[in-house]
Amino acid sequence: MLPLLAFAACSGTGKTTLLKRVIPLLNERGIRPGLIKHTHHDMDVDKPGKDSYELRKAGAAQTIVASQKRWALMTETPDENELDLYYLASRMDESSLDLILVEGFKYESVPKILLYREGTSLNAGDLVIDSHVIAIASDVNLNISLPILDINHPEQVADFIINWLKK
Repeated sequence: MLPLLAFAACSGTGKTTLLKRVIPLLNERGIRPGLIKHTHHDMDVDKPGKDSYELRKAGAAQTIVASQKRWALMTETPDENELDLYYLASRMDESSLDLILVEGFKYESVPKILLYREGTSLNAGDLVIDSHVIAIASDVNLNISLPILDINHPEQVADFIINWLKK
């Protein structure tokens, strides 16, 4: 299985913002990242009124919408209590990726970079640092024995990821 690396933080800390800046840097350095994003919202990648939406809502348990440029698989999971990160990762095409970045899933037992910004609802002393945290990306210095990455310098985060992959 491909290496998984999660970016975890409370909402509003900037996980998506940082990943939007790190992903192109990894691509420039020859690393092909995939991404799994967790959301607590009821989301739908399809649009009401479109044929694919109507067919899926008619009862198809799985629907693939495909064009020459991309395709998406939608799977209905109303009876599943919790998401299975490893199952989701197994659905990705390993031949086209070097690693899978994960946004969210902060309680999963996978390597993770915690994000912390001063002024968020979380105090630095309340960071949940478990054995899977490999670094913290922050905008302040923290008195922690883990590597501290500058959250405002995505190049530093990308370099850290590349070095981590080499290990």
